[in-house]
Amino acid sequence: MSVGEPRITGPTLKVLGALLPGRIELSGAEISRVTKLASGTLYPILYRLERAGWLEGRWEVDDPKALGRPRRRFYQVTGLGARNARAAVKDLEPAFGKVSWA
Repeated sequence: MSVGEPRITGPTLKVLGALLPGRIELSGAEISRVTKLASGTLYPILYRLERAGWLEGRWEVDDPKALGRPRRRFYQVTGLGARNARAAVKDLEPAFGKVSWA
């Protein structure tokens, strides 16, 4: 792992796995539901992945008052993130077997 690269932990793999199929964009709340990670675990992971360039995040542009709820932040895996996630999973294959999204 080089400087600036996020640690590959079980929860980090869950987040990447939720976002990788089809290069979809999900809100933090949707990622939390899919991964069953609590916000105190999820949002630091999202921050680190975004800072490392593995994810891109964007705020919803609609007015929160019109929506009747707070704005959402959406996340999507970057090309760099997809390559690095697949490489990390490939390194784990001898111990855990093949992962379907890798």
